[in-house]
Amino acid sequence: MHEQKIRNISSLWAFLLRDRVDLCEMGRLFVIDLQGETYSCKHCHTPFALTDDLISKSFHCKHGRAYLFENVVNVTIGEMEHRIMMTGWHTVADIFCVSCGSLVGWKYEIAYEKSQKYKEGKFIIERFKVLGPDGGGYDMNEDEPMIGSDEE
Repeated sequence: MHEQKIRNISSLWAFLLRDRVDLCEMGRLFVIDLQGETYSCKHCHTPFALTDDLISKSFHCKHGRAYLFENVVNVTIGEMEHRIMMTGWHTVADIFCVSCGSLVGWKYEIAYEKSQKYKEGKFIIERFKVLGPDGGGYDMNEDEPMIGSDEE
């Protein structure tokens, strides 16, 4: 009986961790609720990350500033692709809000420069695509300097 429960729990987790496409075909969307101060989707308010998972606010992308996170939730991960960025070649995958489908950033899969290896497995979320812990949004600033940008 106990072994059957463990198999059922394992099956449940395997089911829950499938791609969003599979979950949407069933008509259900599973969203993880985060407790504490969070960063969330600007469009639908789905939580992405806790403030405790924020590594850096000093990243840049082509639309302005971006945040580097250790962990994010409630995103789907796109296809991996190679991109040349200001800090060298990386293999990355775009990340999308699981609720509304907005492109919100990318995940670093592989960093080819030794000095950039710390980014592997981490997530970038573009600042103007999120609401901060105070519930405030950020506008894209065209005049913001792009020095140190990590996107081409």
